[in-house]
Parts: sequence; structure tokens; C-alpha cells
Amino acid sequence: MQKQDYQILDRKDSRKLAEYLSQDGQLLLPLLELITNTEAAVDELIDLAGRATIEAILVLSAREVAGDKRPGKKAGPIGWHGRQKGVVPLAERKLRVEKPRLRRKGKGQGKEMQIPAYEAMLVNSALGRRILEILMRGVSNRNYREILPEMAKTVGVSKSQVSREFIEASEQSLKELCERRFDQKNILVIYLDGIQFGQVHVIVALGVDSEGYKHVLGLREGASENATVVRELLEELVARGIDPEQRRLWVIDGSKALRSAIDSIFGPSNPVQRCRNHKIKNVMDYLPDDLKDQAKTSMQAAFRLEAGQGMSKLEKLAQWLEKEYPSAAASLREGLSEMFTVNRLGLPKVLHRCLCTTNIIESPHSGLRQKTHRVTRWRDGSMVLRWCASALLATEKNFRRIMGYKQLWILQANLTAWEKDETIAPKGKVA
Repeated sequence: MQKQDYQILDRKDSRKLAEYLSQDGQLLLPLLELITNTEAAVDELIDLAGRATIEAILVLSAREVAGDKRPGKKAGPIGWHGRQKGVVPLAERKLRVEKPRLRRKGKGQGKEMQIPAYEAMLVNSALGRRILEILMRGVSNRNYREILPEMAKTVGVSKSQVSREFIEASEQSLKELCERRFDQKNILVIYLDGIQFGQVHVIVALGVDSEGYKHVLGLREGASENATVVRELLEELVARGIDPEQRRLWVIDGSKALRSAIDSIFGPSNPVQRCRNHKIKNVMDYLPDDLKDQAKTSMQAAFRLEAGQGMSKLEKLAQWLEKEYPSAAASLREGLSEMFTVNRLGLPKVLHRCLCTTNIIESPHSGLRQKTHRVTRWRDGSMVLRWCASALLATEKNFRRIMGYKQLWILQANLTAWEKDETIAPKGKVA
């Protein structure tokens, strides 16, 4: 079967998605990417995933009452009359949906027919949340075949409405989505960074392809200093189609375990750029307030120079700090060469901003922080992973191409010529 790339649908597409779901289930897959392994983040996901799922169930329920739509053929005693707006009360909020409109034949009042599943949801506000829980649990356990029948049964839709073909098509689609691969994506840049909630750390991998599009590649519970966790994450990327033989740029937060794992799994010939924002923050942590602005300005100015000149300037800064602030000087010198990898690659300045830091990952993290500020206790790593996965995948549909994406061909060309510790850009050139 030919592979396809699926895009997560936005809010306005929920009606179309619901129609597909209720017909043959083939396009159930876009919403699953948002809710895989997610139960704590229902409030953030329900506007999209919940609407599409519930609307699909309403169509199935309406079909039990009125039968299948038959364009061009004589309708039965109860007919389909377009769609109308409705509201499904959930445990903590109300969800606006579109539901089928059914009417009896004949004239006069009282011809409107109610949809049983909709009536059930009005009476029991927990049903909508229950539907999502079923979906999440099924995907998490790879039990795709049982998802739709159980969802439909929850609101009184008979098994006969969920055909075997419907289940089989959905099962295969869900499996493909939840185990999506990247064989056909030319990933040029991979960012690795961590985020912490309470005592739980999560490492996130995000890729940028040759067209500048961003892709959430994977995540693992554990700190970036944990070599075993990092290796497992990178091994998963290889298993899902990230070619270990292809040379690419890696942007990392500075962890030695990250660099070691990259060399081990993908080989030592890949250029690695250390995040400059992390470096500046680490150095600032060792300095008093009255010196921070000066040191930060000096570091930022040095980063704009040709690699050799910039390293020389920062070495002088380290010498100046060494006597009174030896920890700051040591932090500045650590991994100094990798702070200038992008400069050595001879890339246009328009690419420096997005390739010299892990901001691309930290931006979704910022949104995640906003959504989780009311969470006072993180129960375990699974809870954190669910929140991270939901936020990243929900954000993925709004990702824009990176700044300077039209110049990525230069990166691809120079990656081919890259040799470890060898300068590509001509000497004296300010990258």
C-alpha cells in the first residue's frame, strides 16, 4: 500500500472528519495523533478530537433511526434534513457540536426526531469524556480493533452500525498513524532538548526537513544526562525511519550524554551545534548581577564572528573571569568549539537564529507551561508524558516553516562536505 502523509485537521474540518468516520472509518487517523496516550489533557484536546469523535457517534446514532442516506432515492418515514448546532455538556465545560437533523414525513408541528446518542449525552455529561478515555486507552494499548465498538456502545449505538469493514479500516489506519515513520522525510536538522515537571524530566526530539517543515519525532521520560534514555530515544528514531547513515545537523542543550549517544547511534561525523541560549544561561548562573549584562553582550557579539575569531574572543572573556569566577570561566570554555558549528558550516545569517538554539522545541514548551500552570502535583512520569505528547502534537499542526527555509539547500550541500573539526567557511568570512 502506498504511504501517505496525513495532516492533523483544524477545528473547521471536524465536520468533514466526522462524516468520514461515520461512513467507513478510513480517516479516523487525524484525530488520533492528538490524543495518543493522553487522558490528563482532555480539556486541551476536546475542542478538536472530542468534537470530531462525538459528531461521528451522532451520525452513527442518527443512522440507526433514519437509515443510511440515499441521495436521489425515496426516503423512508424519517428523513435526513441537513445539520444543526448542538451543545454536549461535559464534566467541566460545554462542547459545541454539529449534529444531523432528522424529521418525520408529513406536515405540521412535532416532526423533529431526536438522536438517541445526543439525548444520552445531554442527560449524562460524563459520556463525552468517557468516549475519549476509551479512545486513548485503546490507542495506548494498540488495541485498535475494540475502540470504535466500545465508543459506540457507550452511547447506545448498536454493534450492527459499526461494520466489520469499518473496524478493520480504522484499525489499520490507527496503526499506521500511531507508528508513523519518517523514511520519506529528508530530515536535515534534529533538535534534542529536555523539559522538567516536578521531579520528572522528558527529552524531546524535533526534526526539520529539507523544505523547512518541523516534525515531532519522539520523546522519552528521563533527563538529557541519562545516557540510557537518550540512546533509547535515538534508537527509536532509527527504527521509525531516520537514516543513521545520513549526515545531518544536531542542535542540543549541551549534555555530554546527548553528544555521546549521537556519536554512538548516528556516528561521529555529524556536526553538533550547542544551544547558545543554554550556554549563556549556564554562564550567567555563576556571575553576580552587575556582571551579567556585560558578559552576555560579549558572548552574543562573539557568536556573530567567524568561528576562530569568536572562540578567541570568548577565551579572553574566560581569562578575565577566571580569577574571581572560575566556575563561570569553566562553563564558558566547556564545549566552546561546538558553539560555532553553524559558523563553520558557512550558512547565511538568516539560518543562524533557528539553528543555533533549541528555541524551536522551547516554544511549544512555553505553551505547555501555560496549559499546566494549574497542575499542582505530577503523579508520575506517565502523566507528564501524556501532557507533553498532547501539547507537542497539538502544536505541530500550527508549526510554520523555519526562518530561512529557502536557504536550507546550502546546509544540505555543506553537510555533504562536512568533516569533523574542519572549517568549511573561508577563513576571515563572517558567517
